[in-house]
Amino acid sequence: MKRVTLFAVLTLGASPAFGSLADAQDMVMSSSKAKADSAPGVFWGASGILLVTRASPAIHDRTLTEGYLSQPMLMGGATFPRYGLDMSATINLEGLTLKRGELNAGMSGEGYIDRRHPHTYLHEIVATWKRPFGSDAQVSATAGKGFAPFGTDDPMMRPFVKYPVNHHLAQIPERAIGVVAASYGSLAIELSRFNGDEPEGPSDFPNSSRLFDSWSGRATARIGDAAEFQASYANVISPEIAVGGGLDQKKWSASARYQSEALYGLAEYAHTQEVESGRDAFAYRSMLAEGSVSRNGVVLAARIEQTDRAEEERLSNEFRTPRPASDLSILGRTRWTIATVNASRSFTVATAQFAPFIEVGRAHATSIDRFAVFNPASFYGSDVMWSISAGLRFGFGMMHNRMGRYGAALPKASMKMGNMEGMDMGQ
Repeated sequence: MKRVTLFAVLTLGASPAFGSLADAQDMVMSSSKAKADSAPGVFWGASGILLVTRASPAIHDRTLTEGYLSQPMLMGGATFPRYGLDMSATINLEGLTLKRGELNAGMSGEGYIDRRHPHTYLHEIVATWKRPFGSDAQVSATAGKGFAPFGTDDPMMRPFVKYPVNHHLAQIPERAIGVVAASYGSLAIELSRFNGDEPEGPSDFPNSSRLFDSWSGRATARIGDAAEFQASYANVISPEIAVGGGLDQKKWSASARYQSEALYGLAEYAHTQEVESGRDAFAYRSMLAEGSVSRNGVVLAARIEQTDRAEEERLSNEFRTPRPASDLSILGRTRWTIATVNASRSFTVATAQFAPFIEVGRAHATSIDRFAVFNPASFYGSDVMWSISAGLRFGFGMMHNRMGRYGAALPKASMKMGNMEGMDMGQ
């Protein structure tokens, strides 16, 4: 694996001319403000979740109770306004704390099933150059490793502990990316080339032979600072077989999002069509709606999701699947309908923020293929699975509010203090 080399483009600005004495005084004041605005800045942050999860049944009519340090992240970056340059990086340490994966009924991806996989250590490292044109327009170019412009935000930045099952249908993270974006007023467009191969482990880097073999585009329209609509498309080459030759994916996504001081809401639809030699093979779709309301640090959130999942051969550890897949067949498709509720209360101690929480989920699984080999009720011991999780979120410093967008496509107020405010929890 070869590491991705980041690049940055610097631009020079023109100096204004002075007129009258009054104009000169105004210009001196404006110049002082401009110098302050153009001064380089540095941000950093750290966050994580301590939790215990009880799943019943988790597998073969067995109840499992496990504890984790989930989503331990270090985040940092620097801005150079004078040159229109931003740099940011996110280190994810789940490879150390979450090797076995996190119990998450219905979840699958990167060799894990019914557990959420650990993300790569280098979750994101990007450099973005951006330049405004007047007061309403802006263009940008981004390169590095991060999120392809497709679908919705990283679930880490949303008000739930357990990931939605549609993570691999609704986002394309941890890829080598080159993104150009332009915005005018309330409209933004992004186009990207990226590597199609998914990571094969926490230490994995994109295959050098696969760089930029896939592409995506996303259009976003905003109404004020609260409402947002996006539609996106991606053509992903052989994501599940890193050397290539696997099933390609054609992906569509559309969503509507709202966030104010007290309210947050998201509704999304995602569809993935797997293709072999130009012929349609398997299709998966997902519908999700979630929201939260907050007041005085108390946040109540709810989510309902219905997502299709491929059922693959399992290893002797039945929470794992072969990686890469041994062939291009599946044992059937299962439809997961999951309702989740979460309650939390955030508070601040010195410069740190904490939020104890409790989260309850009910999952129902049913086969959607008439002659499927895999039968959910027989495998799990029931077609209904419950989970309850309790623990503590914590955050220090500055964190992303909207992880997955860059440059001209990034909304205002994308950085906030502390992880609890950094997520879409209506604070």
